Amino acid sequence: MLDANMKAQLAAYLERMTQPVEIVASLDDTPASAEMQALLKDIAETSPRVTVSETRGGPHRTPSFQINKPGHGDGPRFAGLPMGHEFTSLVLALLQVGGYPPKVEQALLEQIRALDADLDFEVYVSLTCHNCPDVVQALNLMAVQNPRIKATMVEGGLFQQEIEDRQIMGVPTIFLNGTFFGSGRMSLEEIVAKVDSGAAKREAEKISAKDPFDVLIVGGGPAGAAAAVYAARKGIRTGIASERFGGQVLDTLGIENYISVKETEGPKFALALEEHVRHYDVDIMNLQRAKALKAGDVVEVELESGAKLKAKTVILSTGARWRNINVPGEKELKNKGVAYCPHCDGPLYKGKRVAVIGGGNSGVEAAIDLAGIVKHVTLVEFDTRLRADAVLQEKLRSLANVDVILNAQTTAITGTDKVDGLTYKDRASGEEKRVDLEGVFVQIGLVPNTEWLKGSLELSKHGEIMVDARGQTSMPGVFAAGDCTTVPFKQIVIAAGDGAKAALSAFDHLIRH
Repeated sequence: MLDANMKAQLAAYLERMTQPVEIVASLDDTPASAEMQALLKDIAETSPRVTVSETRGGPHRTPSFQINKPGHGDGPRFAGLPMGHEFTSLVLALLQVGGYPPKVEQALLEQIRALDADLDFEVYVSLTCHNCPDVVQALNLMAVQNPRIKATMVEGGLFQQEIEDRQIMGVPTIFLNGTFFGSGRMSLEEIVAKVDSGAAKREAEKISAKDPFDVLIVGGGPAGAAAAVYAARKGIRTGIASERFGGQVLDTLGIENYISVKETEGPKFALALEEHVRHYDVDIMNLQRAKALKAGDVVEVELESGAKLKAKTVILSTGARWRNINVPGEKELKNKGVAYCPHCDGPLYKGKRVAVIGGGNSGVEAAIDLAGIVKHVTLVEFDTRLRADAVLQEKLRSLANVDVILNAQTTAITGTDKVDGLTYKDRASGEEKRVDLEGVFVQIGLVPNTEWLKGSLELSKHGEIMVDARGQTSMPGVFAAGDCTTVPFKQIVIAAGDGAKAALSAFDHLIRH
């Protein structure tokens, strides 16, 4: 099952275990069980601390296996082969059951251990899902830390009947005690906060008791992370409040245009951002969404939890979200052929057929960019004409591998595991039509996450924060950076640069005032 190189790497990792681990497998006579048996045999051969035992049939899914401390039966369970992206989840589960400490803040570990309820989690995954491992690893960690918590990874491709019975349309999907709990990417902190009913109130009280910051950053994407690093390096008291660290980057599959990083994935890049920020003395407050901004001798930021933070200067880096078309298939096939950034994801579709939805400047520019990479582009526009600048339209129509469909209302994006087409209604005739393709780029604009700022400072007609060349907003001492601002070209590298500039501007404001 494992080649020599993988076994050697696994053996090196498992040397970090400090206590024995027992793997208990539930098998039958299927080929999948034979594969699992071979995998577990290879694992046992890599470490003298690992033993494997087998049962036939029983109350558990077959094939599956559980990783336990000897004499216990409450460790993480894997139903299916945890290969592909999930192999890391398997390695981490072995290490943590084997005594290797997780890289998680002590306060969060104590919160998990204090959960006073029987929690049985099941998370359905696919082995090609890049979002699933984070959820699997979070639930496994919880199971290792608290004996009242159970966690089972269920490989959807192997347990298709369960997928159909539970009407699971995307992964990861989590069930808790047999009831739907959530779907999509969820961090350990999010899961714990959702099951710990008193956590939000306790955290709000803790946050409100904090002393004023020299610089408070609202938003944890590339702009916020860069601002935090630059501010902390000045030796001033820095805090960052973020709904989810990484922001929109977490939803980006491939990143190939961040200078010095040849190729990476969004979640990995987001993790690197957070690790860099944590290297400095920055107070990170996750799962915090801003509600209001108030001017004063010190600026006050009120959070939706009810907590209030004060700071001498504030940097707003709340980012933006892609405007959705809200048709069947869009949400389910996100990162499975549905994409929003042609600059980031376009090269992944080399030689394939794609559609671009949207006939404004962003849509036409996307179609032009993609035409140089992909096999064919179909641009679908709701209006009877394109709304892009004339020079862009002229360039678009000169491209041999681009078709333009006007007066078309997109009705669905189709596919099961990945996009295989798009349907639209001809608004003139009412006829339903279909285009076969492998990717759909939604380009109907971005929505800045600034609704909470209306009435507090100056926004553009599109809701973007108005900033000058230094990142200064209309409120003294409040700066902004990244996709939530009027700065053109919404790119990771530009957001990071603007975040650094805003931090330097905030520091300059502090020393002058």
